[in-house]
Amino acid sequence: MEINIDKSNWSKVNFGDVAIQMKGTVDRDNTDLRYYVKGEHMNSEDVHIREFGELTDEYLGPAFIRHFKEGDILYGSRRTYLKKVAVAHFEGITSNTTFVINAKENVIDKRLLPFLMLSDKFTEHSIMHSKGSVNPYINWKDLANYEFLLPPKEQQAELAELLWAMDTVIENDLEVLERLEKNIQNLFLSKIIDFNIEGSTITGILDNLNKKLGLGLLKDFGTFLKGKGISKDDVIESGIPCIRYGEIYTNHHIVIRKFRSFISEDVANTSLQLNKGDIVFAGSGETITEIGKSVCFVDDFEAYAGGDTIIFRPDTKKINSVYLSYLLNSLIIRLQLNKMGTGATVAHIYPEDLKKIRIPLLDISIQNGIAVEMETIFKSIDQLKSKLQSSKALQKALINQVF
Repeated sequence: MEINIDKSNWSKVNFGDVAIQMKGTVDRDNTDLRYYVKGEHMNSEDVHIREFGELTDEYLGPAFIRHFKEGDILYGSRRTYLKKVAVAHFEGITSNTTFVINAKENVIDKRLLPFLMLSDKFTEHSIMHSKGSVNPYINWKDLANYEFLLPPKEQQAELAELLWAMDTVIENDLEVLERLEKNIQNLFLSKIIDFNIEGSTITGILDNLNKKLGLGLLKDFGTFLKGKGISKDDVIESGIPCIRYGEIYTNHHIVIRKFRSFISEDVANTSLQLNKGDIVFAGSGETITEIGKSVCFVDDFEAYAGGDTIIFRPDTKKINSVYLSYLLNSLIIRLQLNKMGTGATVAHIYPEDLKKIRIPLLDISIQNGIAVEMETIFKSIDQLKSKLQSSKALQKALINQVF
């Protein structure tokens, strides 16, 4: 999207002409303030603070003395290439390496200032003038020297309204997406059983399900196979698709949508080929919650499974593989898997563990209907994510056209 901007009457100014660094401090032992913001609470290229802590949560070092108020802009002065610029919606404390910034409202519309700070040129200046190599930082005086073109006050208001309107579109879509993703497990479980799941332990939950639906062992619905090793050195830029265990627990899909790794025909000849409907488990992971996560392969093309994966080949006369994959990633199964993982540094799970998983018994026609409904929901999520990606790209392009 291109907007025609006449900058002939814009004024050349320095950042220090439109912004001021606030250096108010807080005695943490004598304050009514409750909240703090760390650098990790701020997301790249996101003007909203979505996470924060309470002062009673953990020990904070002596650097956490900087006071900020609602409406102040927080700017991460270290590793400025991360573009951490956020507008505070509450009062609190942050580290002295986070600049607290106010707009000089007689010069600039304060709504415009955070978008100026997110522009590529502003970031390029801050990177160029940063000091240090391991954890580069910028001094305020160097940031204040950044030179840019500032529109007249009335035009600033128009541009601010345009950029914040774009932000509102993104925020509304994020809210819908968060709601969908948060409720996806309940949506799935409600298809299986008109529930509240009763019981405070996994045993209690499974006993309740057994009474209402009956439970069977996963091993009775198909065959387990082991993936064969595909090393990092075997992976090439294009070729025959394969899936490795680390790509399973970083994949937000239940059904495989896209492969990130490829192998040659020679490597494929020594690897395990997937069949349509196969479910691929991550056999290893850094945490218990990563192991046992699975994805379902539903396409007809040639693809392979790497080492540290476990493949379950369902008997399609007994169970719908897409339905089963949603089930295997649900609370019902996750609670069982979390009790099975072993290992100190790296967690592992084995076919003998997975064979013991107990699953609700549903008629195949009901499974087929649930699979279709869940795939429809996930397609909506994908469409929304695609829209969000486009909206963010448009917002970024608009910012860079203005500044």
